[in-house]
Order: sequence, then structure tokens, then C-alpha cells
Amino acid sequence: MDIQTFQGELLTKAKDSGFEEAEVYFENSISFQVSIFEGEIDSYETSDEGGLGFRGLYHGKMGYAYTEKIDVDSISFLIDGAKVNAEVLDEDDGSDIFEGSDNYSQHSSFNDVLANISIPEKIAFIKEVEKKTLAYDPRIVTLNYCVLQDFTRERVLANNKGLSLQDKMNGLIVFISVVAKQGEEMKTGGAVRLTRDFSSLDAEEIAKEAAEEALSLLGEKSIPSRKYPIIMRHDASASLLAAFTSVFSAEEAQKDQSLLKDKVGEGIGAENFTLIDDPFHPEALTSSHFDGEGVATQKTTIISKGTLKTLLHNRQTSKLDGVESTGHASKPSYKSTLSVAPNHVYVVKGEKSLSDMIASIEDGVLIIELSGLHSGTNTISGDFSVAATGFHIVNGEISSAVKQMTIAGNFFDYMKSIEAVGSDLKFVPGGYGSPSLKVKELSVTVD
Repeated sequence: MDIQTFQGELLTKAKDSGFEEAEVYFENSISFQVSIFEGEIDSYETSDEGGLGFRGLYHGKMGYAYTEKIDVDSISFLIDGAKVNAEVLDEDDGSDIFEGSDNYSQHSSFNDVLANISIPEKIAFIKEVEKKTLAYDPRIVTLNYCVLQDFTRERVLANNKGLSLQDKMNGLIVFISVVAKQGEEMKTGGAVRLTRDFSSLDAEEIAKEAAEEALSLLGEKSIPSRKYPIIMRHDASASLLAAFTSVFSAEEAQKDQSLLKDKVGEGIGAENFTLIDDPFHPEALTSSHFDGEGVATQKTTIISKGTLKTLLHNRQTSKLDGVESTGHASKPSYKSTLSVAPNHVYVVKGEKSLSDMIASIEDGVLIIELSGLHSGTNTISGDFSVAATGFHIVNGEISSAVKQMTIAGNFFDYMKSIEAVGSDLKFVPGGYGSPSLKVKELSVTVD
């Protein structure tokens, strides 16, 4: 049974079974991943998975059910499951089904050319990346991983209020980790590429970036543990942003889990700090023109020149706050209930080059990688203490790599202490982006 026929029959029978309102959400994801080691395929994975979620208003309560099977037998299963789910709820939470937005973007997130790149072509490319990386310098001894992954995702949402939406997206990710060895010292460096344009990938460029980073970390030295002016390179900055994105969720604020509760309209960051969520940014691989409830997504300014303009809302949180939904109802899969999450959030780039920011510091630290973000961050207080990799800056120049560091601070203070914003906006997997940021100071402890 095709999905459109299934949705129609399910919605009709749901109404006949006593559901006042009903919605069907279908999702299908196809992915391919290959890992290369010493010129051969180390692992090869393909997947094709998906399913359908049903939710409906039954006796004033919203019930949920889902299935992986799109067949006639699943219709009664979904209806009965959603009824049972609704009946066990203690009270009506005010949820309802959305009629639809006035306008939806026609932005396309699917590249037909990428979809037609053959698997042998992709494998040949990632083999070439490994080959060029190993040949770059005799101190490059191996790769921890050399991986190419692509994906295609399709979604369809329909309800008994006449709303019918669908979208399709695809993308490709390359990520490698390189090991450099000099004497007994070994260091790793990496590179990541996110794209829908396969022709834009350059194996030599990727190899050089990863190899140079690993080589630059050789010869590490210790520095005194204290507070330093800090430059967070674009990827480290994006990773820190990703760890704290929940503070911008209205859902978390309404649960008293975010210090930004009741802060809309107030200054919470430096004047040079602007934060935007834009599902249609050219580098947004997982963009969509509707959210998990069917609300049209749009470019949303969260922070403008340091002032908090809005939190991120779905329809339920927006009702509680008396505002419009920002189109951030999140449904990570057809099995999931609704929550709030960003679409594609990033710090707006400035005019400073990374080299200019380095030149402005007499004694400081450049951070290029953070680890331990899940265990070392507290999204309620904003405090963080995480392992970091980076370099000592002396008299406006990179002096040496620094031995394993831990940096500590508070994310809310961090946003206020930004002194310069770089022009090198880049994105990391997951939909987070940032240019390099210079901040007044953070605590640095060197092991």
C-alpha cells in the first residue's frame, strides 16, 4: 500500500473511531557508509528504515502510536494504540492538530546530482583521500578513521484538517582522523566536510587539512594553569554552542531548566554576538520547510547584537507564552513525541580573520577541539569544564601546541565576554555553525 492511500484510510477510520482530530507522520531514511583502511574497505553499511507515527485527539486527550509496517492491519493497530495511550493520560495538555501555515518555503534540500553519484565513485573518492593523506608527510603513520557517509530522508505529514506536506533531503559527510608520529610522540588531527555537491570535494585539500593539524600538534609544551584570553576556533565554538543549545528552548525554560526564562528583550550577550536559526542556509544539510507539527519553518533571529529576541517554540510552548510558534517542533523520528529543538543554528560571522585575532593576543590560547562535552557541561547553570586541544599564543603568534588542557567557564558569561567575531563561519555535523570567537578569558588547567 502506498503511503498516500494508507494515510487517507487511516485518517478516515480514525474519525469513524471517535478521534476528533488526527495526524499521520511518515518518515523514511536511506543511508550508506563506508570506512577505508590501508586502501581497502574496512566496513560497509547500508540501511533503509522508517515508519509511521499516528497521533489523534480522543476524548480531549492526545494519544500516540507508531508502526514500521504500512499495511491494512496496521490501521486498527495504530487507532487502538493511540486510544489506549490517550486514556492513560491524567489530563488534557492542550495539544491539538495544526491546520497549516499560510505560506511554506519552496526551498529544495535535495540534490538530484548527488543522488545519482554511484557507490563505486564514492568509494574511489574516500580511498583517494586516505592515499593522499598517508603520502602527505612521512610522519603521518596511519588514520584512525577515514569515512564517507551519505543519507536521504523523506517525510510526509497529513491530517484531517486538510494539511498535506512532504519534503525530501540528502547530503554527504566525509570525516577523517589522522595520526602523526615524531619520536615517541603521537598526535591526531582531523577534517570534516558536509556537502550536497559531490564535485566540490577535493581529496588533496581534505588530506592536507587533517595532516597539517596533526603535524602542528607535535612538540607540545606545558603552560602555567591560569585564566587566559581565548580564541575558540570555528569548530570548537560550534561544538560548545551545540552542547548548550537547549538553553534557548522555551520548553526547557517553562520547566525552569533554563536561565533564559523571562529574559526575552534583555541583553544576554556581547553586542557583536548574533545567533540565528536558518533551515534554508546553503550549508544546512538537514533543512525542512515544515516542523514536526506542520508549522512552516523560517529564519529566526534568536539573539540580535546581544539581545535575546525569542526562545524556540513549538505550538504548545507558544500557547503557554502567548506568542507564535517559531516552527521548532522537533520529531527526531516517527516514534518520537514532540519536543523543541533548533533546525540549523549558527553564530553570524564577523569581519575578523583568525590570523587577525591571533595577532591581537600577547599571551593566550587558541582552542581547536573540545571533548567530554556531554559530561562536562551543565545546561542549567551554564557551567562547563571540558578537555581541550590547542595552541599557546605568544606575542601575536602561535608558539607551540599545549599539553592536554581543561578549560572551564560559564556559557552565559561566555556569550557576554565575546570580544571579536571571525569571518570563518563553518558548520559541524548536527546543524551547528560558528566562526572563530575571541573571548576575554577562560580558566585553563594544564595536566
